Amino acid sequence: MERGLVNWILFLSVFLGLTLFTSCGNRDNSIKMKGSDTEVNLAVNLAEKFAAIDPAFNIAISGGGSGLGITSLLNGQADIANSSRPLSEEEIQQFKNKGIALRTIVFAEDATAFVVHRDLPLEEIDVLTLGKILKGEIRNWSELTTTHLPINIYGRQSSSGTHSFVKKKLNIEFSTAAKEMTGNAQILEGVKADKSGIGYVGAGYVAHEANANQSVKILKIKESETEIARSPTDPESINHRLYFFQRPLYQFVIEKSWHKVKPLVDFERSPQGKQLIEAHGYYIIE
Repeated sequence: MERGLVNWILFLSVFLGLTLFTSCGNRDNSIKMKGSDTEVNLAVNLAEKFAAIDPAFNIAISGGGSGLGITSLLNGQADIANSSRPLSEEEIQQFKNKGIALRTIVFAEDATAFVVHRDLPLEEIDVLTLGKILKGEIRNWSELTTTHLPINIYGRQSSSGTHSFVKKKLNIEFSTAAKEMTGNAQILEGVKADKSGIGYVGAGYVAHEANANQSVKILKIKESETEIARSPTDPESINHRLYFFQRPLYQFVIEKSWHKVKPLVDFERSPQGKQLIEAHGYYIIE
């Protein structure tokens, strides 16, 4: 009887151990990542390569904008928020109010590219003129070029980190006529098909889009009419922080999820991860 009791206790211990292991395994190896459309293609590629190394991990990734990712963290619907902007003061307070601790990771440097149709006779633009276009003061390309066409603006929704970034850099309010697109792909498709279009996308995204260079033109940007125009695809300009529209890319991680997210973060910082980041047109922060 004593032996039977020992066997039962052993069985129960093993059963509970396996149950807890399975439960913890499913929880610890399942990561939800939401947020920036600027980062989504890169995030998917990194996750795919990481999962090939460690197939036990299950990583669900979706875009929707930096604001959506941050809101998902607040609501407990994500472990990681990809963001192309820092947290606002209001968001920082919201996390404090909920008692949610975060870790902030800056894993790459990005540049925002301004694109027009390939047939538009314009190669570069200064910041002041660009601002006038985006807020609707300049409405026809004839004011800047030999082409007489009303300007169509392809932008992002207000939840987008890129929308917020451009708005703050230019110190403007966007024209109410600006089209609000859901992501980089939609903006590119709009400008490809519209000879009067202008839009802004992540430089990493447009560099990774195979047919983009044949369909759209990336404008060089200069801070004033007397400055040298810089391209977001020029590594020297980015490395010396000479391009006006460049910024860090963030990942915000809930502290309680850090133990399961850390292996993915370590992979992003590995030589293979850095190589993937650079292959997507982004720049490494050392």
